[in-house]
Amino acid sequence: MARKKDNGPGGLVVVDKPAGFTSHDVVAKLRGIARTRRVGHAGTLDPMATGVLVIGVEKATRLLGHLALTEKEYVATVRLGQTTVTDDAEGEVTASEGASGVAREAVDAAVARLTGEIQQVPSKVSAVKVDGKRSYQRVREGEEFELAARSVTVSSFDVHDVRELKADDGTCVTDLLVSVVCSSGTYVRALARDLGGDLGTGGHLTELRRTRVGPYRLEDARTLDDLQQEVDGGAPMSVLPLHEAAAAAFHRWDVDAEQARLIGNGAQLRMPAGEFSAPGQEPEPVAVFGPDGSFVALVEERKGRAKSLAVFA
Repeated sequence: MARKKDNGPGGLVVVDKPAGFTSHDVVAKLRGIARTRRVGHAGTLDPMATGVLVIGVEKATRLLGHLALTEKEYVATVRLGQTTVTDDAEGEVTASEGASGVAREAVDAAVARLTGEIQQVPSKVSAVKVDGKRSYQRVREGEEFELAARSVTVSSFDVHDVRELKADDGTCVTDLLVSVVCSSGTYVRALARDLGGDLGTGGHLTELRRTRVGPYRLEDARTLDDLQQEVDGGAPMSVLPLHEAAAAAFHRWDVDAEQARLIGNGAQLRMPAGEFSAPGQEPEPVAVFGPDGSFVALVEERKGRAKSLAVFA
């Protein structure tokens, strides 16, 4: 049997996703640029959205599920006065209540109610699974169903500008330029929907740009054209090396050579007490590094011991 080509350990690429591309479209493009099938993404951006999409290449794909759980940051435009079927500008307008003269004080009060730990019902046209089937698939098939609310954290929700204008159908609407910092699983378009619902005007998202995923920021991102030109010029596609990606995103635990060997073989060694988690908090992934600086494994503290999530040694 022919051996599979070894493309090395790989790493992460922070891509500035263009509008009109699905996250899967970006993965497919990067597979061609990197010349490997082993490419994946952390978290999903809707086609309308732009900005930070973290891509893993080769072994770095094993980090992605853990990176997807980190905090995210966005800038967005919320339109008050119209409701759409998708809670964003890609869906058909279902109601035009108008929003002329909405008081800034009312907007700020409604935004405050959507800040902190809140219960949010995801948008129906989303990738949330209901009995094993994506919610958007059920919508396309005309099914009637309800999604359960879930707890999310909106660390900050700020309004930076308010503009009154007329929509294409003549409805007087109000556009809010906002920034949001939130936990994984938060739908910014659901925030737009709920903000409009609270104000009695209806609302939806017209623009969304993700500016941060965990430690990876927009200023570090590269366009697909940049990456293609790099490869066309004869250079390999540059990536953030695996050990640097892990060090940037997770708590770091430096161990000696013998501990590195044992952890690399799956041994559940005792972890330093209280160094990586506080009592009552959910354990977070910890990146283990050997004495030579090599990235050994991603582990999680369970009953004081290191449980391997993924081994890279």
